[in-house]
Amino acid sequence: MPRLRLKNIDLSERLDSVTYQKKLTQLQDKLMLIQQAYLGTRERAIIVFEGWDAAGKGGTIRCLSSVLDPRGFKVWPIAAPTPSEQAHHYLHRFWTRLPAHGEMAVFDRSWYGRVLVERIEGFAKPSEWRRAYDEINQFEALHRADGARIIKIFLHVSADVQRERFIRRIEDPLKRWKLTYEDIRNWRQRDAYEEAIEDMLDRTSTKDAPWHVVPANDKQFARVHSLKIIADVLGKGIDTTPKPVPPDLREAAREHLGIALGAKGDKP
Repeated sequence: MPRLRLKNIDLSERLDSVTYQKKLTQLQDKLMLIQQAYLGTRERAIIVFEGWDAAGKGGTIRCLSSVLDPRGFKVWPIAAPTPSEQAHHYLHRFWTRLPAHGEMAVFDRSWYGRVLVERIEGFAKPSEWRRAYDEINQFEALHRADGARIIKIFLHVSADVQRERFIRRIEDPLKRWKLTYEDIRNWRQRDAYEEAIEDMLDRTSTKDAPWHVVPANDKQFARVHSLKIIADVLGKGIDTTPKPVPPDLREAAREHLGIALGAKGDKP
């Protein structure tokens, strides 16, 4: 396949507010049903978000976390490894955060830091980040073979939009905590990061764990498009029909609440 070039991505996609709210609600409802269908099964989901700083990863993830039950859904914000984590292979800390059967886990940044920030900033030696492509593919293949569903989303924004969002963040007292010196400095290194991102997409987009590059100049479009990708992948082949009421729960409702329920939970 030809190498994907970020400069060729159409960033003009937009959603008006009315359409956005309608589609967002529909997708959130679908994802709630999918999560319920996963409970008590061997299904599990690994959702990876990467993207430019200020591309909207946090807002998109909140659209998921605001409607899913935290008992089966976990968000892992990934920062620099701790000294104890650095004493292990870089994938070690991600093994311990993977979802169990019936669960979903979102990684706000991920093991791809090895071939992105660690590559650009020199935290990993060239020999280390170069071999990481195969290590990551093998890591993901292990979990795909074990039945995990893996969704990898990269949120892409233009340099101009990224700069505008940085300015709005630093001027907003309630949002400037999101911005760091490194974020602004990295903006001046976009060319180097762009090359690393394109290498990542080229080397680690596989048949079972492909990358989805989402245009994110418009946050509303990016959120809806991302949730649609997630719902499509997680819902494929899944029966989302609500489970019937267990017999013991029907009996408890009759005995203690004074109501008679059918098998589906409705009154007969």
